[in-house]
Amino acid sequence: MTLKSMTGFGSADGMVAGRPLRFEVRAVNGRGLDIRFRLPPGLDHLSQALRSSAREVLGRGTLQVNCELSGATEGVSINREVLARFCDEAKLLEEKGFATARADALLTLRGVIEAGDEALPTNEASRKENDPAIIALFEAALSALNDSREQEGKRLQSVIIEQIDRIEKLAASAENDPSRRPAAIAEKLKAQIDALMGASDTLDPARLHAETALLATRADIREELDRVIAHCAAIRELFEAVEPVGRRLEFLAQELGRESNTLCAKSNAPTLTAIGLDMKVVVDQLREQVQNVE
Repeated sequence: MTLKSMTGFGSADGMVAGRPLRFEVRAVNGRGLDIRFRLPPGLDHLSQALRSSAREVLGRGTLQVNCELSGATEGVSINREVLARFCDEAKLLEEKGFATARADALLTLRGVIEAGDEALPTNEASRKENDPAIIALFEAALSALNDSREQEGKRLQSVIIEQIDRIEKLAASAENDPSRRPAAIAEKLKAQIDALMGASDTLDPARLHAETALLATRADIREELDRVIAHCAAIRELFEAVEPVGRRLEFLAQELGRESNTLCAKSNAPTLTAIGLDMKVVVDQLREQVQNVE
């Protein structure tokens, strides 16, 4: 299964009760599923049904749903009473020396032009006839949104796979770094012991060797590298899941960040530190990408 992004857009247009209706659904990432509606007057009773339809399709994300209803049930009209009052006021101003008011300017004043009722009929018979068509139109917009999120998810998956490949290659480089060879580790520890022994005559050689062996064990990065490889394998397995995997991806990316930090902390050579820092950069990029996965 291809990963699905939480970012996308979908729309659908149709006719309800002889009037154009348009749904637009925009989605961005979110911790859960948060749906916000902007519905025309008379459609508020459908918010719960529309929310249920969205939950059947989407697992996570923040959705902004806009619905536009066009075509007034009654034509545009002029409120002649209001217009007459404005005309009277305009004549008084004209007598005081102001310019003559133009008709087109008067028509733009608030309250002069009245649009018809934009709401759909709210009686039970009308709802029974119109509601299924409205819900179907919303589901068509959701389908378009879902297609958009799947296309973005394909791009995300390609990017994530590339990042996992890089992390695995860096882990292999760390594994094969010359500083990890037993001979190199022993030589470096011997030099450190000789330096300490030469600096003081009071050090117990046996105790010093024991402490050095303990430090060498603590500095070993074998477990960190094993966990890095295991986490990368777990991420690849998630690509086959049928349910949303964004939260698990975020957790695994967080764990990879923890291992790369430890790798840098345990490094005993500049080359190994450089590998650890490169891994941290790639892991940070990975964490940014998985935040958009549903």
